Amino acid sequence: MTIKAKSAESVHHSDAADLPVLIIGAGLAGLTVALDLAKTQKVVLMAKRGLSESATAWAQGGIVGVVDKEHDSIDAHVSDTLDAGAGLVVESTARYIAEESAAAIKWLVEQGVPFTTDKDGPMGLHLTREGGHSQRRIAHAADATGKAIHEVLLDHARANPNITILEHWIALDLITNRHLGAKEKRNRPNRCYGVYALDINTNHVETIAAKSVVLATGGVGKVYRYTSNPDTATGDGIAMAWRAGCRVGNMEFIQFHPTCLYHPSDRTFLITEALRGEGGLLKLPDGTRFMPEHDKRNELAPRDIVARAIDFEMKKHGLDYVNLDATHLGEAFIKEHFPMIYARCLSLGLDITKDPIPVVPAAHYTCGGVVTDLHGKTDLPGLYAVGEATYTGLHGANRLASNSLLECVVIGKAAAQDIATAETPQLPNLPLWDESQVEDADEQVVIAHNWDELRSLMWNYVGIVRTNRRLERALHRIELLRNEVQEYYSNFKVTRDLIELRNLLECAELIVRSALLRRESRGLHYSRDYPETWAVSYPTILTPRSGAKPASKQ
Repeated sequence: MTIKAKSAESVHHSDAADLPVLIIGAGLAGLTVALDLAKTQKVVLMAKRGLSESATAWAQGGIVGVVDKEHDSIDAHVSDTLDAGAGLVVESTARYIAEESAAAIKWLVEQGVPFTTDKDGPMGLHLTREGGHSQRRIAHAADATGKAIHEVLLDHARANPNITILEHWIALDLITNRHLGAKEKRNRPNRCYGVYALDINTNHVETIAAKSVVLATGGVGKVYRYTSNPDTATGDGIAMAWRAGCRVGNMEFIQFHPTCLYHPSDRTFLITEALRGEGGLLKLPDGTRFMPEHDKRNELAPRDIVARAIDFEMKKHGLDYVNLDATHLGEAFIKEHFPMIYARCLSLGLDITKDPIPVVPAAHYTCGGVVTDLHGKTDLPGLYAVGEATYTGLHGANRLASNSLLECVVIGKAAAQDIATAETPQLPNLPLWDESQVEDADEQVVIAHNWDELRSLMWNYVGIVRTNRRLERALHRIELLRNEVQEYYSNFKVTRDLIELRNLLECAELIVRSALLRRESRGLHYSRDYPETWAVSYPTILTPRSGAKPASKQ
């Protein structure tokens, strides 16, 4: 199997049949594709940090499964998804994924995922309910569902002889026709042939050829100062696809999770929505509930409504946080159903069976991304994308809780099937990464400073509530930062921090440009300049070469 091309001449057309499928990202999306493909294909799975460091492992709540035929239905799940998505969900996408949800749960159970059980429940599972859902349909493993899923699938991947794992590797850019010489380009349709990737341990950039490339790189949460996301969420796949000529959609819709722990020692710990689903109440420090004043669904309103309500109350009363009170649920119930949250808070000196939890909103999920079809295909032949890095039309203007893990499995398996039957491309000679004109970076503080500035300006100017003036100021500063970083990128050897900062700046600009185009308030995008919601609206699709297709009022 050809993984690395040590010289431009080492990969020939005769090697094409032996090309692996390269999957960038080792969360649920990437692992689903890898395990399905490994039945018939050679697979390379690339992770830029440790294998356990992914957004999947941090997911607490669960995964949707329409498995209770007595009380639930496909139509009900689709209706809830459409409602949460505020008019921008593609109904055919929502229906397809809902129809495949039972099979997705069954597959995970077959893999050995230790979901919380209920002998009287459908498929023997205990189902919980989260905000925006009309029924209990969330399969979960206590309050650490993502971790349980991730550990099981990782074990399978490690044991599979057809899967080669590259840990501590980060992709720089996709290799397409624009990288080829004039002779190689001639009469050759544009496609993706692989990636340039940095082996972080050796600090050397390699040329990796692939039959197909799958972007399973997650979202862009680290573009904000406060986020529930792990350090891996730097928008790498979205930025690489955009630079390679792929469209992106709905980047203005960044979901802010309403309840992240507010604590000086831990600003990224998510307090699962399931806690509110089981009866947790949001209160001001004086004990007053406030959600009834904002929405008839109270604490079970969709996340955008709850996040804006918390933001409103914090600003109205000059608060640093509000409280999520679950003490009335009882000590035994909390310890049984939320053991991870209980233990984590207790380690910080907070006993949630006796005291309310101080919480604040934080950037949580990227509802937009690389435009794909239901098989994960992007605009670039040979390139697929799955999971949070994508825009499939499922999430619309706001993601319904626990639909994301489901999308990873359903679209991941569909992508694997499509790749398995795709023709293997003729492989051109791929040029090496040229480092002959660069030198080691002189001052890493430049990267650290620009990273901090970007995250601060995105939090202050492109947060839960937006204005045109703030967005324009943010765009101006992002453009200056991009120029500084591009100059740095051109003159010095690349590092992981530099690659991630470059990608975050690319994604930040996409978020701001998309937000400026949406001249209404809808779902996760709330503008003081355009507070009304149009009767009919459309996705915001940005195209690299021809600018953008704005939302239209019709």
